Amino acid sequence: MGYKKSEISAAQIVQAAIRVLARQGYARTSLLDIAREAGMSKGAVHYHFPTKEALIEVVLTEACDTVQRRTLEAWPAEQAPLLGLRKALEALWEVRASRTDEALVVADLLAQSLSDPKLRPQLAEFYERAAEQMRTALAANLSAAGLEPRIPLDVLPRIVVGLLDGLVMQVFVDPEALRPEQVVDAIQTLAIAMLTPGPKA
Repeated sequence: MGYKKSEISAAQIVQAAIRVLARQGYARTSLLDIAREAGMSKGAVHYHFPTKEALIEVVLTEACDTVQRRTLEAWPAEQAPLLGLRKALEALWEVRASRTDEALVVADLLAQSLSDPKLRPQLAEFYERAAEQMRTALAANLSAAGLEPRIPLDVLPRIVVGLLDGLVMQVFVDPEALRPEQVVDAIQTLAIAMLTPGPKA
């Protein structure tokens, strides 16, 4: 029973950390801020996470897992391939642009990783998982449509994710810069161009 209670307390701290980090960012957040948000003493937070870095490691895993779950749910089942691609792009944009606490934490920690190399391995794993999910979905959709990609399927997902993440950062700083349908239209057009078989030799 004590172990279960300890697990619940740790989970509460992680969720409190996500909320605070989403509001304040990594650089301006202390363990005391997180303890106050969780309604606990700083000592209770230290019991579960001896350092801010130890807590951030778990927070990043939780935030990435939440974004990944929403990303995986974005790929619609049993759709015509090109319609499925559009629906997936709409959902993938929404996952990034909706400014959920988890998405804000991932974006903030990604920026922080420029000067903190300890954050990079987990973020690299996040991007690899995102690319693998897209590879799997694209492979099934392309096969159903009888299409072959112009560029390798291990590169295409990275390009699509890179476009989405780069554009969403622009929208974070200038919400009027792009409308969702503009983003989806543009990326769909580029994706279809990359998916259409080239002329046969």
